[in-house]
Amino acid sequence: MNTRQIGHGTERLSDPAALAVWLADRGLAPGAVRATRADLAHALELREALRAMLVAHAGAPGVVSASVTRALEEASRRARLARRFAEDGGAALVPDAPGVNGALGRLLAIVHDAIAQGTWTRLKACREPDCEWAFYDHTKNRSGAWCSMEGCGNRAKARAYRQRHAVAPEG
Repeated sequence: MNTRQIGHGTERLSDPAALAVWLADRGLAPGAVRATRADLAHALELREALRAMLVAHAGAPGVVSASVTRALEEASRRARLARRFAEDGGAALVPDAPGVNGALGRLLAIVHDAIAQGTWTRLKACREPDCEWAFYDHTKNRSGAWCSMEGCGNRAKARAYRQRHAVAPEG
């Protein structure tokens, strides 16, 4: 999620080559992978769908839209995710697709594992619309809403204070 910094207007996945490097650097693409413009578009769509889920985890108003779930399901189909069982009785979700689709499938498998382990809802995106930086909520009561209290949290609380104490114009 943090390959795009909304407030700064920066994009780390600016072209197919940058996507291929990012996937390889994170161990999601075993061996060399070539990405196309279509792969980049799919990756960015998946990133934004996951970001929408994380914004919802942070308690932002609204529910996850049908278009978000469709984007996640489509990425799963392209990855050809399948459950594989191990001799030790364990199981894993793995992509059967090669290339970028398989790499994105590995990312979705990580999401699936986090959901199964109950940690997925702790991954959130900052409530500040000009930030939406992904973070892990370490609070005991799972109430984290901002990527940092010093930055976004402080600005949001100051803004709320000013709104509560604003004097209505006479008239």
